[in-house]
This record gives sequence, C-alpha cells and structure tokens, in this order.
Amino acid sequence: MKLTIRIILFIVLIDFVVGFYLLNQDHHLGNTIVGIGVLAFALILMPLFLYYRYRGKKLKDYTLNKDKINQIIDNLNS
Repeated sequence: MKLTIRIILFIVLIDFVVGFYLLNQDHHLGNTIVGIGVLAFALILMPLFLYYRYRGKKLKDYTLNKDKINQIIDNLNS
C-alpha cells in the first residue's frame, strides 16, 4: 500500500510539472493535464492515503462529544 501511494504521488507530481510546463509554452493541453493531476490527487491519492493512515484506529478517540467538552472545561477551571 505504501509503495502504491508513493508511485501515484510520483505520477501526480510529474503530471503537474508537465502540465505547468505546457501552460508556460502556451500549449492548449496544459490546463487539461493539470486538471487530471488535481482529480487524481483528490479522488485517488487522498482517499488511499487516508485509508492507509487511519486503518485500525478508533475514531471515537478523535471525536469531540459532550463528556470531553465537560472534561476540558473542568481542566480549564482548575
């Protein structure tokens, strides 16, 4: 999984470099290539990364609820 994320990141970065180079050269495909890179980053790379990082973790530990708010208030008042 880690290798897959790195490979996709490398491909997206190359896509950005090529797209901005083509934009600099006033080529009509520059915007399309940069757009494909942004979509790949947002729809492929980011969900894979989030799944990889949060796999097996308890999300309730990171959720703010009424008990935790009361605990924070009690700690501030002490």
